[in-house]
Amino acid sequence: MQQRRLGTKGPMTSALGLGAMGMSGMYGPADRQESIATIHAALDAGITLIDTGDFYGMGHNEMLIGEALEGVDRDRVLLSVKFGAQRGPDGNWLGYDARPAAVKTAAAYSMQRLRTDHIDVYRPARLDRDVPIEETIGAIAELVEAGYVRWIALSEVGADTIRRAAAVHPIVDLQIEYSLISRRIEEEILQVCRELGIAITAYGVLSRVLIIGHYAADRQREARDFRSRAPRFQGENLERNLALVEALRTVAEAKGATVAQLAIAWVLSRGEDIVPLIGARRRDRLQETLGALELSLDADDLAEIERAAPAHEAAGTRYPEPQMAMLDSER
Repeated sequence: MQQRRLGTKGPMTSALGLGAMGMSGMYGPADRQESIATIHAALDAGITLIDTGDFYGMGHNEMLIGEALEGVDRDRVLLSVKFGAQRGPDGNWLGYDARPAAVKTAAAYSMQRLRTDHIDVYRPARLDRDVPIEETIGAIAELVEAGYVRWIALSEVGADTIRRAAAVHPIVDLQIEYSLISRRIEEEILQVCRELGIAITAYGVLSRVLIIGHYAADRQREARDFRSRAPRFQGENLERNLALVEALRTVAEAKGATVAQLAIAWVLSRGEDIVPLIGARRRDRLQETLGALELSLDADDLAEIERAAPAHEAAGTRYPEPQMAMLDSER
């Protein structure tokens, strides 16, 4: 497995990470035993970074990972955890809480569910606009000093917030959506991260399977499935976006690859400081995505990809409007 470093002051990790959110119902039902088997297969393949959030399935995801890692050498795994998102019993989003006391409470609960005595990489899921980022990062820094957290990171925040956070404590990475059809970070955020020695852990590299290469336009989705509300999966937006996928398929097939492998390889090609998170929840999907590591893209390939899916050509925003308004990274 290829290795990359999370920032200039962070740990080494596998070049691909495993994003576990889909194993807890965000995209419809998932099979528990297959999810655990997929985590084990990822570890066997050399993946060391597993990403979760305490609000994924309201704790379900952390408990699942804790079960899967029972008996696994803790030093083999980098657990990256997001906190702060508030959800009701019905699953609806209620806002964010990143007050210092809430930070420490969330960490305590996460460690219990994960069956561990420390969290490797800890980050607020979003910016809490009622709490200065300096206070949130300061609270995590106290957890670092106490030995409960190893490294501090951020998620979906803009350039100014990144600078303010980094002035309090070293930040190892920014988790943010980055894919062939989500490239907003190239405008400013990526440059600031590189200036400050902060890596990118890129989620949504397959745009929630929109650019996986076999997403059907007439696919029926459950109400709980995030994609039933996501603008890019609706009506004419979906048709336009799937047309981009077909253009990418031509490039992929010329390389002897799948569209998914091409999309992941493209993200990998953007820099050694970028670690794509793969949201596989089945072993066969995991195996396909691992093939991206063997796919080399030269300048001509990258130019072909740009022609097939130019920046900012995707139709629809990546979240519904209320959630877009919560993204500091989109301001």
